[in-house]
Amino acid sequence: MSSYSLAPSSLTDALYSAIRTRIVNGDIQQGEKLTETRIATEYQVARPTAKACLERLIAVGLLRRSAHKTAVVPVLDAVDVRDIFFARALVEASAVTELAARGPTPASVRKTQNSMEMAVTTGTFEDQVEADIAFHSLVVRETGYVRLIRMHDLILGEVEMTMGLYSAHKSAPGKSVAAEHAAVIAAIDAGDTEMAVQRLRDHLDAARDRILDQMQDPTGVE
Repeated sequence: MSSYSLAPSSLTDALYSAIRTRIVNGDIQQGEKLTETRIATEYQVARPTAKACLERLIAVGLLRRSAHKTAVVPVLDAVDVRDIFFARALVEASAVTELAARGPTPASVRKTQNSMEMAVTTGTFEDQVEADIAFHSLVVRETGYVRLIRMHDLILGEVEMTMGLYSAHKSAPGKSVAAEHAAVIAAIDAGDTEMAVQRLRDHLDAARDRILDQMQDPTGVE
């Protein structure tokens, strides 16, 4: 059995982060079972620590478990993707409305745009994905609304999983994603709440449709 190392931090947090990354990247695949025993063995941790990690992954939707059943990585279909993006749009639209009403765009959000543009220039796909996730996460976090942030965190894991599994970003030019983010930022800076929401929804609709297209034709061949 393989043995995996953990970064030095809170053990449960490090374990959660390590397994979350493996699920998002498809190393632990859709439909694959994940047990306390497997986690405890692979990462050499106590069963209570493994159990706490499992419960946390279930809470954010990266694992599913019915009564008295083993936790399993969910198999997401088109209905799930539409559901995820519907909920995501509601939360993020509320966030950009609030940020546009306050204006201008917070520096942390603007920094992710700089990272995105740099990643586009260098052609580094992984950095583009990281900047994209950071952009959306910080748009919500900068509202300061704890419950809105909590709702977004519940969705974001599944969003990352769909992005990782279907590599949807690779089907769109990096410049187009960066331009979509820039349009949201411009609307926030202008204090135009309606435009900020519209630009965000356009961006999310495009992201959702890229994932659905990849699910239908993972080879990218028409």
